[in-house]
Amino acid sequence: MALRDLFLMVLVCFLWAAHTIVSKIVVSGMEIPPLFYAAVRFGIVALLAVPWLLPAPRPRWRILLVGFLMGGGGFALFFLGIRTASPSSAAVVSQLGLPITTLLSVAMLGERIYWRRGLGIALTFVGGMLVMWDPSAGFPLSGGLVLILASAAVGSLAAVLMKQAKGVKPLQFQAWIGLASVAPMILLTTSLETGQVDRAMEAGWGFVAALLFSALVVSLLAHTIYYGLIGKYPANLIAPLTIMNPLFTVALGILVTGDEFDGRMALGTGLALCGVLIIALRRNHVMPLASVLWGRFR
Repeated sequence: MALRDLFLMVLVCFLWAAHTIVSKIVVSGMEIPPLFYAAVRFGIVALLAVPWLLPAPRPRWRILLVGFLMGGGGFALFFLGIRTASPSSAAVVSQLGLPITTLLSVAMLGERIYWRRGLGIALTFVGGMLVMWDPSAGFPLSGGLVLILASAAVGSLAAVLMKQAKGVKPLQFQAWIGLASVAPMILLTTSLETGQVDRAMEAGWGFVAALLFSALVVSLLAHTIYYGLIGKYPANLIAPLTIMNPLFTVALGILVTGDEFDGRMALGTGLALCGVLIIALRRNHVMPLASVLWGRFR
């Protein structure tokens, strides 16, 4: 990989990690309702990406479903979960999306798994469960991290469905994610949340800055750079580099939000990332871009 492109990949992973930290601050520190945050974010994306909507991909119902699952649906679950989960633990649990994508490609697309990828899947799940385990609570798993896991599963389903949507360009895809997400998220936030505007006004320019970072820098800039790198380099070169995303998130979580990182977290993180690396290096023949597609969900 050219040095310039490697730096771009590092930048993209850092921006994804920073977005997790920013999201935690928005829904926990600023106390912005999570569904409202998702609705406004994807409203901005939809508005800015309108010029790339056409020609509409076909079948249209599939791109709308995939757009909602990858956009508002998945991120709403993520924002709900990260209210109580730490960014570092959320980053590790999110990595379960890759083995879930692999398993779904087996069930829905006829992919075959051999022992090395099977080992990677097992390691990732064991590591993820260690991170999710909450021995001090009545329920053995962290509720916030269960929502993060649900977000990962929704993104995995979207990745498999995306396999059958052909010829969608990066900015066009972002446009349809915004379009498919904004109306359902407005309906959900108005039905289930209260005081959204008051909280946003109290948060002031900090919330505006977070929205612009999320919609412009992460959704449009980082993802567009990432898709460009996917088109330029083979999947088995890009996929292992996405490991930088959770590593950056863990580091930023410790430095910025004061995340605890004890022996259980260290062991779970190590096992999960080793498993992800094994899966990423063993090519998915039915969905060769599964591992790199997963990276863009975060």
